[in-house]
Amino acid sequence: MRKLLHMIAAGAILLTSTALLADDTVGDSPIAIVVHKDLPIENLSLEELRSIFLADRQFWENRTRITLLVRAPQSDERTFVLERIYQMSEARFRQYWIAKMFRAEVPRGPKIVLSTGMTLDLVVAIPGSISFTRADTVTDDVKVIRVDGLLPSDEGYPLK
Repeated sequence: MRKLLHMIAAGAILLTSTALLADDTVGDSPIAIVVHKDLPIENLSLEELRSIFLADRQFWENRTRITLLVRAPQSDERTFVLERIYQMSEARFRQYWIAKMFRAEVPRGPKIVLSTGMTLDLVVAIPGSISFTRADTVTDDVKVIRVDGLLPSDEGYPLK
């Protein structure tokens, strides 16, 4: 009986945690690229965006260091960005950052964020930060960057 109660409790916890993660899926919403509001940037090409996310470019034009915020593994947003921007698997992504830090090409890897709310809060709090989130979760506290001249709501937006 005790074992059955533990299994039921574990199942309830699993269902609760699954429900909490359910609102953190990409679904039909495109991915918006968001930055700190004070950054003097409005548009990036997909190639520039890739250069930033790969840390080949580490400073904004105003000389502010770029702080890259990336969702934790198993989030749909991360999977989407790994495919579309990084063009690599999760394993390759990890190897890439380990090698980049080992060669001292970057002072640190991307900051890992656990949720949409955390992503938006950190973009607001960290000057120079850039991240990605579902377009339907964006708040007025952050700036959405055009990618190849297009916003997430535009036809032909590359991160749909």
